[in-house]
Amino acid sequence: MSALSASATGASYLILLQFLSRGLTFGVNQVLLRFLSPSLLGISTQLELYVISVLYFARESFRIAVQRQPAVQQSESPKEKVPQGLIDSQTPGGRTQSVVNIAYLSIYLGLPLAYGLGRVYILSTVPEVLDTPYFRESLNLYGVAAFWELLTEPCFVVVQQKLLYKIRAAAESAATIVRCGLTAAIAIYATRNGKDLGVLPFALGQMGYSFILLVVYYWRLWNISAYGGFSLSAQPLFSRDPSLYVLKYWSRPVLSLATSLYIQTGIKHVLTQGDALLMATFSTLADQGVYAVASNYGGLVARMLFQPIEESSRNLFSALLSSSKLEKQNMDIAASTLATLLRFYLVFCTIAVAIGPTIAPSLLALILGSRWTQYGAGAVLASYCYYIPLLALNGVTEAFISSVATSAELRIQSLWMFVFSGIFAASGFVFLQVLGWGAQGIVAANACNMLLRIAWSMRFIKAHLKSRGANLDLWGMIPSYGTFAAAGAATATMSGTSRTFDGTSWDLLKCTPIAGSTLLLIFYFERDFLMQCYRLLFAKGNTPKVESS
Repeated sequence: MSALSASATGASYLILLQFLSRGLTFGVNQVLLRFLSPSLLGISTQLELYVISVLYFARESFRIAVQRQPAVQQSESPKEKVPQGLIDSQTPGGRTQSVVNIAYLSIYLGLPLAYGLGRVYILSTVPEVLDTPYFRESLNLYGVAAFWELLTEPCFVVVQQKLLYKIRAAAESAATIVRCGLTAAIAIYATRNGKDLGVLPFALGQMGYSFILLVVYYWRLWNISAYGGFSLSAQPLFSRDPSLYVLKYWSRPVLSLATSLYIQTGIKHVLTQGDALLMATFSTLADQGVYAVASNYGGLVARMLFQPIEESSRNLFSALLSSSKLEKQNMDIAASTLATLLRFYLVFCTIAVAIGPTIAPSLLALILGSRWTQYGAGAVLASYCYYIPLLALNGVTEAFISSVATSAELRIQSLWMFVFSGIFAASGFVFLQVLGWGAQGIVAANACNMLLRIAWSMRFIKAHLKSRGANLDLWGMIPSYGTFAAAGAATATMSGTSRTFDGTSWDLLKCTPIAGSTLLLIFYFERDFLMQCYRLLFAKGNTPKVESS
């Protein structure tokens, strides 16, 4: 299978998975939000941040480093006898065992991280949170759930390396169904029986998710490991160059890269989750709940569509550029693919900015009723529509950088991201504390942060490609003049139409003809580019092969 075809297939499965999981979560949220107060939702958001932080700091740098591990190079020296109890690191099974061993480092890190971050959370939170019913029990359950999810990491790296996306889709789909069903059932039961369980239904739902994920992954991969020459437990490796492995278990080059990535990914996580951190520091629980509603709905498209594309593109770029074989051809393919993705995102940005801010508040009111819009969630969601395109562009550019940057370049990126984090924190303080913008201030601070990161990433990518004889055509990524004209006309028309809104479902019906005609016009003006995307994804035999075992 070609690298591009494998990436496209993986993206398709992941997008379908995201549609299923986010669709189910969306449906359950509609039920839960009718029972939850903004303050309770704010606490659940903090607990979710706790789990995300444990998982991210424990595994993200190892995941990226493993993806950049080069393909197996068979030794030309006479074959040596492999000692009993060891796995030959030069075989496909040995390469898989190498990434499994690396995955266990995530598990070892997970325990102290879960405990340490949990203690930090308890010591730094406000009494209102600590007084919430079953808060400490819920926090402990979230910690256990995070550790259970880390136990699936050996399976995850095998799935990624062997492109077994169906297994990942099956595991995460089943786990999502259980989490949604369990959370909704417990919340509804407690409400009908007059019990105040606080955020305990979310904690139990997260426990169910991690348990099912663990069971399905090991069940589906157990036979594959038995016949594939590797184990899902950590095993010592035999190498003709013992210096390549630490204690015969862990690849020294991968460990070195992961160490360089750890600081960079840590800063990236602080920036990515900086909105939640700033909200927790400078705003009330009610404001945090309002922002959580707006960001969950606003980021729905980003998580369902752009996150799988970002992940698959990172796999593609790593497969194409992790070795010197066919370097020039692979570099040209990577540059062309990146340019196509960026133009696709820019077309989406144009649509989102033209239509989203006007219809988003009315859509939220239709889904959740006027209760949440009275808290200002509609206005925050409208602002979020300007932020989503920046989130998408940043994701794919940083995916490329994480696939090609050297350790020294990653350290430079870390320094710049540290600078950006300071600017983000300062702008957040001004928008929240000085100007009093509330949740909308966090959206504005996030936008400033993303613009800086995108500008730095594009500068790096241009220089990197130029140094290797490739080029990124910036002008070729810009949508057509017709697209901008259609978007401008839609924005003006939507603005005039919004003055007649009366807060009913008729508001959306008034916007439907405008939105529909705008989409048709943009599809027409971008028809040649869209056909190019289709041929790029489904053409066969024109890309280099990728090692998948």
